Amino acid sequence: MAITAQELDRRITIERETETGRNEVNEPVFEWVALATVWARRRDASDGEREAAGQVGSTLVSRFVIRSTSTTRTVTPVDRLNYSAATWNILGVKETEDGRNRFLEITAIRDSDQ
Repeated sequence: MAITAQELDRRITIERETETGRNEVNEPVFEWVALATVWARRRDASDGEREAAGQVGSTLVSRFVIRSTSTTRTVTPVDRLNYSAATWNILGVKETEDGRNRFLEITAIRDSDQ
C-alpha cells in the first residue's frame, strides 16, 4: 500500500550536532542545529520498561516516514529529531518499499517520561 500525502500529518524537526564556534581556549563548541523540518507519518513500534540503578524508566519506539530529499537522505543515527516537545534518538534510517528515493523510514526512541 503506497503512502499518500495525507498520511504525512506530523511536523518533525531533524537536528544535527554542528560546530558553532570556539570557546576561550580554542576548543570547538557544538550545538544541535535544525537540519530540516518536514512532514511525517508516525507509527508506534513498541514501548517498554527498564530498571537501572534501582529506578524504573520507560521508552517508546516509533517509526517516522518522511519524503526522501537530498537533505533527508543524509540523516543518520548520530542525528536526532524533535516531535511533540520531545527529543527522539534515531536508531536507524532506511528506504521504504514505496520506490527508490521516494520515502525514508526513521526508527527513533525516546523516554516516555519526557
